[in-house]
Amino acid sequence: MLRIIKTGFFTTVQDLGRFGYRDKGVPVSGVMDSYAVTTINNLLENNREAAVLEITMTGPVLEFKEETYICLGGAQMSATVNEEQLLNNKVYHIKAGDKLSYGKLQRGLRAYLAIKGGFKSSKVLGSVSYYKSITTNSLVEKETVILYDKCSFFDAGKEVKESHLYLDEKVLKVYKGPEFNQLDDKQLEMLFFKSFTIAKENNRMAYQLNEKIKGHNVSMLTSATLPGTVQFTPSGKLIILMKDAQTTGGYPRILQLTEKAISILSQKKYGDKISFKLL
Repeated sequence: MLRIIKTGFFTTVQDLGRFGYRDKGVPVSGVMDSYAVTTINNLLENNREAAVLEITMTGPVLEFKEETYICLGGAQMSATVNEEQLLNNKVYHIKAGDKLSYGKLQRGLRAYLAIKGGFKSSKVLGSVSYYKSITTNSLVEKETVILYDKCSFFDAGKEVKESHLYLDEKVLKVYKGPEFNQLDDKQLEMLFFKSFTIAKENNRMAYQLNEKIKGHNVSMLTSATLPGTVQFTPSGKLIILMKDAQTTGGYPRILQLTEKAISILSQKKYGDKISFKLL
């Protein structure tokens, strides 16, 4: 059992997502940074669907009630157990009564906590991932508890070095979207030969970019979208859909981010720079 002493800014239970319900308008949701989560769940030899905590911007204070093993990933947030500094992407042995605390955000935006066997939470439509409209128990609130299985033996000390380097990457690799061929030469030049700044409007639903490219007057029917779809508004604004985004949209879909690019973008915050590279 994990007791929540302090919640942090926005801490939720997430797995890889909720699939098979997009035709009903239900977003995929799930972890924003699947690269980080896959890495730390692999280190713990967890099932790839094992639930983790996603910790945004500022971290919680947590007390473990049973012995286990944990691994941290994603953003670097000066995490400590009983005031001993922890590294990302390394397995640590936790004893009953140990307290995990997060400090100053150093790199990235979203940190992840994985535990041996995964956190236990009720599934809704096949996933534990928090999404406000349909889940009730995956938002981490003060003085609540989250269950996990006790584990008394594992290989503490396992680690993956340098897997944090993607936090500094600024280039997002993309594929052509369905409406890519509607772009003219000027729009293509502005899209691929300049950098963009993350706007204040960024969250689990979408990231907006401050800089615009030449606009358009394309009219299209509402069509299917995915996490990582780059929408292009008539005014020239770019909107990158993320894990909690709507399932359809009426703007041209000019690019589609790779899964790794979604992970890179999920670690960016207001004012950070990115650029696109076509595959």
